[in-house]
Amino acid sequence: MNDKDTKPRSDDRETGKREFSFRFTTRNLTALGLLLALEIVLSRFLSVAAWNMKIGFSFVPVVVAAVVFGPVSAAVVAGLGDLLGALLFPIGPYFPGFTLTAILTGLTFGLFLYRRRSVPRALGAVLVAQPVLSLLLNSLWISVLYGSPFSPLLVSRIPQTIIHGVLELALIWALSRNEKFILMLKDR
Repeated sequence: MNDKDTKPRSDDRETGKREFSFRFTTRNLTALGLLLALEIVLSRFLSVAAWNMKIGFSFVPVVVAAVVFGPVSAAVVAGLGDLLGALLFPIGPYFPGFTLTAILTGLTFGLFLYRRRSVPRALGAVLVAQPVLSLLLNSLWISVLYGSPFSPLLVSRIPQTIIHGVLELALIWALSRNEKFILMLKDR
């Protein structure tokens, strides 16, 4: 492992900017395509869902895309995964708000985890993704879509947020620490 994989370049530290470039290689596009397909399968077929909550592992391919390729790629995997999953294998009516939440979740994971992986950063990603995006924003979308009162819906989704938050934190930390897996996907 070299410093380039885990730390920003020296000019990034001086300016405070982080580089989020993506190289369009066959290997990278293939890896992102596989992560996209995996996200759809995990979300649509291997998740436990009710009308107001869903628990599953569909965040794993998005986290892998975030750690390996960055925030934009993770947002694309999450957004396209939600859109294509909803169009090809609908669970209910399509609502673009959920796609927006998926994109924001991918961006969040990428901003927190790309090239800088630590327990506080993983915790920060989960604390934005679960309470803010999943609990608040998705509860708003469900309320708008089904006409449910927002407050009772929000309260009913708190257990899901806690369970999913703990699950996300554990798996994000485990995946982000596995350098061999990350290097296997990364274009050399």
